[in-house]
Amino acid sequence: MLEKRDIDAAAVRLSGQVLDTPCVESRTLSQITGCQVFLKFENLQYTASFKERGACNKLTQLTADERSRGVVAMSAGNHAQGVAYHAQGLGIRAVIVMPRFTPGVKVERTRGFGAEVVLHGDSLEEARAHAYALAEQQGLVFVHPYDDEAIIAGQGTVALEMLQAQPQIDTLVIAIGGGGLIAGMATAARAIRPDIRIVGVQTERFPAMVNAIKGSHLPQGTSTIAEGIAVGTPGVITQAIIRDKVDDLLLVDEGDIEQAIVMLLEIEKTLVEGAGAASLAALLKHPASFAGRNVGLVLCGGNIDPMLLASIIERGMVRAGRLARIQVSARDVPGNLARITAIVAEAGANIDEVHHQRAFTLLAAQNVAVELVLQTRGRAHVQQVIDALRSAGFDAQLL
Repeated sequence: MLEKRDIDAAAVRLSGQVLDTPCVESRTLSQITGCQVFLKFENLQYTASFKERGACNKLTQLTADERSRGVVAMSAGNHAQGVAYHAQGLGIRAVIVMPRFTPGVKVERTRGFGAEVVLHGDSLEEARAHAYALAEQQGLVFVHPYDDEAIIAGQGTVALEMLQAQPQIDTLVIAIGGGGLIAGMATAARAIRPDIRIVGVQTERFPAMVNAIKGSHLPQGTSTIAEGIAVGTPGVITQAIIRDKVDDLLLVDEGDIEQAIVMLLEIEKTLVEGAGAASLAALLKHPASFAGRNVGLVLCGGNIDPMLLASIIERGMVRAGRLARIQVSARDVPGNLARITAIVAEAGANIDEVHHQRAFTLLAAQNVAVELVLQTRGRAHVQQVIDALRSAGFDAQLL
């Protein structure tokens, strides 16, 4: 089984090849969550993910014959970029098989590193099968995204850096897809601090590792905003390490992850993808599990589709009450719409959209339903706007 010395050796190989990313306290998140929060900014790696650690460690150990044949990898994006980037640096041909749903930003970035990208299948499993087939047909070396000791050892260097930078950390919260990151980090952390608490996080839509470790039979979904950890089949090597070294596994839902993405963007001014926000999502959903502890979170990736990010930000504003939709019922007479908008303006809200509805309403024919999408300061402000409209004689309600 993998040992700490393997991870120490990986750290030597990675020196100068990947960033020793910052690991710093977030005072604001600490106040919000009730524990001391330390963030490891792996989204600042050149490929915006921790994945290049494992890829670099694996590729640098290939034999001359293996390098000449080239490599093939299967990935939804981050492992692909890590393999492509370091293969390019080492002069190794890289073929990357990606599922068809992979965000365009990840596909283009992978191609930008000189890899041959093959889009195949609607799931990671289908892409994996095709990658194995290409390896067989073309004699390529298959670089597994997580179930490989060299990959796991490279990922484990994250824990070495975290505990060196912030030795007071007593709990690690780590996102799980196939389990490479948490397996490597748990191996390193347990050797350094046997009493450290290690918690894994999966999305409720892809609970494969939770099912494998806990013996549960939770259903698996088909998509998630955390596509980086959307793994249907957990690793064999990683599963054994997790079973031995990880204390608990938690699940988070899509809303938790969305909230965490927006909070990291607003509070820390840092951009993460869904998988990168999963660890913070666990703190937000299960605060009692971490109260009073010194918690290290890995922001494991920052590759997110811009359109998805825009949607998440807008939905986050709705949840916070900073973007609200209200309906105002009024007599359909000249000047009423102007009165309504004037009252909203006097209350300090900004009108984002107006829908003047006459036909699709159950109101009397002489009345009109005016739907307003408002930018506000929060829920209390929304209520102030509604109260102001009602005081002026209008029937207003939150939709």
